[in-house]
Amino acid sequence: QVQLAESGGGLVQAGGSLRLSCVRSGIAINDPIMGWYRQPPGKQRELVAILTSSGYANYPDSVKGRFTISSDNARNTVYLQMNSLKPEDTAVYYCNAVGNGRSYWGQGTQVTVSS
Repeated sequence: QVQLAESGGGLVQAGGSLRLSCVRSGIAINDPIMGWYRQPPGKQRELVAILTSSGYANYPDSVKGRFTISSDNARNTVYLQMNSLKPEDTAVYYCNAVGNGRSYWGQGTQVTVSS
């Protein structure tokens, strides 16, 4: 099994920054695709950032230029740096790993942006 543990969420004012971390443990994944998703209150889960093992990153327009996904392979950790946060970024943020023919999810971390 693969376990994903997110941390770094919290309450921040609009315009502020947060950095989320996702530590992966358990069995190894070959060439994983790591992603961050979020689920705002009353809405569906949506993709926020994706990072391939080759270093390709992609973002939806809603966060492009504000969010950055990165990884520290030595620590099996993926980060999501979030700058210029807006109230509409309020959501539960989930880490996702795809590999070994499966998709794995963390428990999520709450991010609340006050206006």
